[in-house]
Amino acid sequence: MRDTVDVPDHEALFVVASNQAGCFTAAQAAAQRFSSALLSHHVRSRRFVRLSQGLYRFQDYPVRPGDEIVAAWLRQAPDAVVSHESALQVLDLGDVITDRVHLTVPRSRRRLVSQDGVVIHTTTHHLGPGDVVTRRGMRVTAPARTIADVAAAGVAPDHVTAAALAAIARGMTTPSLLREAAAIRGQRVGRLIAAALSGVV
Repeated sequence: MRDTVDVPDHEALFVVASNQAGCFTAAQAAAQRFSSALLSHHVRSRRFVRLSQGLYRFQDYPVRPGDEIVAAWLRQAPDAVVSHESALQVLDLGDVITDRVHLTVPRSRRRLVSQDGVVIHTTTHHLGPGDVVTRRGMRVTAPARTIADVAAAGVAPDHVTAAALAAIARGMTTPSLLREAAAIRGQRVGRLIAAALSGVV
């Protein structure tokens, strides 16, 4: 009987990539027994596309809006989270337009991957279970944290208000969670969130 221990598992890799906009890292491929040489072979044969160092995509996987966010997050994962305006986009909260991907990592992180078109924010605020949700296989700041983050970053107050009201209306957060998230960011953010919530019971 043929030994299948070292045979690459194409199906398992596709399952991984399907949860990540068709993308996967070299490490994820190695876990399914794809060597560097085999990855290069599939790039040459156009089964895979090499997006950047250590990051690949299935050639025929359907393209969707926001795929660039997934690809950027994968390069900084696992401790990175999609945040700020990019989190608003992923969560479908408002219509803030940005041509850059925003990610947040712990300030204690020693090594960051340089990426064009990506803004890396650092934080000393612990990202607890309530601060992070999963969307399209990515770790994304939860609605309350996202709204407080963009308020602190200087996004226009009308966008902050629209995002807050949309998140509450859709049951994604509550006024109390928004106030708690704002409280640790200072008085200015607290006032912005209070103004956004004026009239909300």
